[in-house]
Amino acid sequence: MSIAFAVALLLLRLPLPAQDAEMVRHFDYDQKALLDMQEAGVQKRGDVYVHDISYASPGGGRVPAYLAAPSGKGPFAAVIWGHWYMEGSEFRNRKEFLAETVALAPAGVVSLLIDGPIARPGYVEDRTPLNEKQVKDRVQPIVDIRRGADLLLARADVDAHRLAYVGHSYNAETGAFLSGIDRRFKAFVLMAGALSNEVTLRSKESREYRQKVGGEKFDAFFARHVWLDPGKYVSHAARAVVFLQYASQETFLTPERDREYAAAVSEPKRLKLYDAAHALNAEARVDRVAFLTEQLKLKPLAPEAIAAVPDLIQPPEPKQNE
Repeated sequence: MSIAFAVALLLLRLPLPAQDAEMVRHFDYDQKALLDMQEAGVQKRGDVYVHDISYASPGGGRVPAYLAAPSGKGPFAAVIWGHWYMEGSEFRNRKEFLAETVALAPAGVVSLLIDGPIARPGYVEDRTPLNEKQVKDRVQPIVDIRRGADLLLARADVDAHRLAYVGHSYNAETGAFLSGIDRRFKAFVLMAGALSNEVTLRSKESREYRQKVGGEKFDAFFARHVWLDPGKYVSHAARAVVFLQYASQETFLTPERDREYAAAVSEPKRLKLYDAAHALNAEARVDRVAFLTEQLKLKPLAPEAIAAVPDLIQPPEPKQNE
């Protein structure tokens, strides 16, 4: 046995630092409330059934979602997927990972893909700098996904010990919060997300924004919402395993900054940078599936099944005057 491996085993047996209970309470919800799941339709894709469903959100309204399930009785692993909010992409919603989940289902996975609040019909953005609606929009997807976990774990064909989360961009941050709040998740894949306010606020971009909106207003907002820092949660992700996927062709999420975000994440964790834009690439998808296969003890998929999933297209950056 190597010294490094022996040390890792010892660390896994040590008591974990306690999470701040007062912070976690901001994401509480009524676990006894009715989910009120409704189905609008179902499609059969090979041996995979894709159900168009919705369920009640603790934040009000309903959560539109796809539920992709393989045929058979299970027990299956379960994965919840959080999409990016990329402007200009037709996949800025629950459709982003749909092809990937259909390909993954035969490995023995039930997947839930939700529309985040900002992607739902009727959403109205408040463009006022540092407003309270931004806070509600940050909290709501977290509790909606926790309710989604309730929905999945209530199924007789789901193994409660094999639950994972995959999130991209804004919803990578959602996963960072979840990792320190909800202990039902065994593994997380966080793709191209800003995972620590402490790191973000040191950036030139944040300093310029602070000057634009006013230092007093900026400082007061972040002091009032100190609990709304994903870094304070993802630093308590253990014993869940976190796989961080970042793209090297980014303006803000530079490789140097990616490593700073990764430093905020508790062990065990993995970090990999890809020669790609924010959308990431096929290599990242292959690695993601391999990680989920390992962590959730899935049946191996044929490489051609993963290769058949279309790449996510990176929309062009908007012009400065748009």
